[in-house]
Amino acid sequence: MMYNKLNISHILIGIILMILLFSCRTEDDLSIDPPAETNIAPNSTIANLMARVATNDGSADNIIDGASNLTVQLPVTVTVNNVELEIIDEEDYLDIEDIIDEDNNDTDSVVISYPASVILTDYSIVQVNSDAELEALTFNSDNDEDIECVDFQYPIVISVFDEDNDAIDTITIYNDNQLYNFIEDIEAYAAVTINFPFSVSFTDNTTQLINTIAELENAIVTADNTCDEDDDNDFDDDDDEDCETCSTNELEDAFAQCEEWRISKLRRNNNSLENNYIGYMFSFNADGTIVVVADTSIFDGTWEAVENGGDITLLVNVVGLPDFNDTWNVVNINLAPVEKKIELRLGVDRLRFGSDCIND
Repeated sequence: MMYNKLNISHILIGIILMILLFSCRTEDDLSIDPPAETNIAPNSTIANLMARVATNDGSADNIIDGASNLTVQLPVTVTVNNVELEIIDEEDYLDIEDIIDEDNNDTDSVVISYPASVILTDYSIVQVNSDAELEALTFNSDNDEDIECVDFQYPIVISVFDEDNDAIDTITIYNDNQLYNFIEDIEAYAAVTINFPFSVSFTDNTTQLINTIAELENAIVTADNTCDEDDDNDFDDDDDEDCETCSTNELEDAFAQCEEWRISKLRRNNNSLENNYIGYMFSFNADGTIVVVADTSIFDGTWEAVENGGDITLLVNVVGLPDFNDTWNVVNINLAPVEKKIELRLGVDRLRFGSDCIND
């Protein structure tokens, strides 16, 4: 409640300042000069930096299109080494990688089923009907200017002065698409100020509260190029890095932090099985036992984490649930505040546990 009061106070102060600035303005006025600590001017350094952060990042699906400046709109059907896959969300990109990783000595191919739609850096959508049309829209990833190591935490409230109507208004921005479009059209307003504070987040899961334009500019510039933006087409570069510092203690701590884990991905023998286990909640107890609850059914089992030469394996054995029973390789432990994930693989088979638990 206190934060809301402070936020409203900042908005009111911004509006009052703008009213004071413009109340005495006449037709002979040659300039408008809102407070520098909150002002965004067209083509200014901060406007360009904010647009680069909000630009659509096309690198996540490079395994499909090989282009960091566009994204293939989902869902889309692709054929990977003669195996047809329907890609519903970004998690399904790993299904493509699994098929490619089956044989390191073959020639891999990813064929898009056309027509398909692609989203460009400015969020415009274009339909393509062939590889040639797709390639005509791509450019070398070295020219990719988006900044991916920092993200805005929405909503962001912006005060604007419309000179045509002599009106002050507030605009609430809820996502990158809206912010990018706003910056593109910023010249339509005589003055624009951000209502601080708001937060930005970084790829290391830390956040920073921003109070001025100078702080925002410094945060973006400092974060730029501090992370792997993954704009290349090396799809295996994360296989050995995600868990190079993992330990059994980290896995055990993850299970201790969250009492319940759901199945967000399960693929066995090229069959996606996660829909068979909607509502199944797994509890990994400190004594090495597993309890799985699904409606009125309860399944008991055991788990064990083993470290061998830097590799972590998770042995799972649940009576009555054979799809999960195996010695899985732990490839990723992500304890991000929003959604925690534990990624397991065994050849082309995949198992991902997810949890939305909140803790300290």
